[in-house]
Amino acid sequence: MLKVGLLGAGRIGQVHAVNIAGNPGSTLAAVSDVNAPAAETLAATYGAAARSSEEIIADPGIDAVLIATSTDTHSDLIEAATAAGKAVLCEKPVDLSLERARACQKAAAATGKPVMIGFNRRFDPNFAALKGALDAGEIGRGELLSIASFDPAPPPVAYIKVSGGLFRDMMIHDFDMANFIMGAAPVSVSAIGSSIVDPAIGEAGDVDTAVVTLTYADGRIAVIRNSRRAVYGYDQRVEILGSEGLLQAENMLENTVVKSTTAGVSRAKPTYFFLERYMPAYAAEWSAFVSAVAAGSALPVTLDDGIAALAMAEAATRSATSGTPISLSDI
Repeated sequence: MLKVGLLGAGRIGQVHAVNIAGNPGSTLAAVSDVNAPAAETLAATYGAAARSSEEIIADPGIDAVLIATSTDTHSDLIEAATAAGKAVLCEKPVDLSLERARACQKAAAATGKPVMIGFNRRFDPNFAALKGALDAGEIGRGELLSIASFDPAPPPVAYIKVSGGLFRDMMIHDFDMANFIMGAAPVSVSAIGSSIVDPAIGEAGDVDTAVVTLTYADGRIAVIRNSRRAVYGYDQRVEILGSEGLLQAENMLENTVVKSTTAGVSRAKPTYFFLERYMPAYAAEWSAFVSAVAAGSALPVTLDDGIAALAMAEAATRSATSGTPISLSDI
């Protein structure tokens, strides 16, 4: 039984607490948060202890930590936890600074302890099925990938100011998805972005609408489209065109009812936000982590994957600013 310390009791920490407590291979031993009452409330829900992050990391009776704190703490906590002999699952991104993330990568590697980055979308049943069909050769060689990721509404501007920007905060999931599906990192990144959803986002130095084109060494292409506003719901689609066909993973809908009348055909909207859309993926992600740690086997998503996606986010940020493609070899 994996004894787990949860660092962070906010919205995503609460999601992880459900999965830690509900998995037969793990138990939630302790919870920490800068908001002590939040940690106490969440810990009490699962019969865990509310403690500081430092106490959790130093406790030899805790086998693993799940880091769901603010991004600016991720690298420090990964380093501290691995140095203390803990296995780690950390929410994305590794850090807002690529240089700092690479230093963390080096420090964690020296301990030999496993670190998994929380790119939960790899574990979505639909995206995983698309990847499996592609790898099985069902549409021949994949050639053109398209990823659409539209949020229903932008987050508060206060969050935007500390998020690291759309490319590091939001599109980083799509960068990892592109690497996952294509099986390799691109050689160049070309990005364009603008602020048309909320002028305050532009005033904060970020964009809310963006398109990125990824070019691969063998000529394959991927296109990622992000928007902070899709008034009809949380729009998450993946499509890949291959030499012998097409694979598509469509949206999850609020229900499966289709109404057909003389006025037309209609169906339900997509689920409204990521909690509804990706709860099964979060559970599968945690299960994969527990299984890998228990077996001592390779993790399905690594710190290296986190660095690769962050490098692509950095390249996209530079490209959107300069108006020119950026080679990943220059990052």
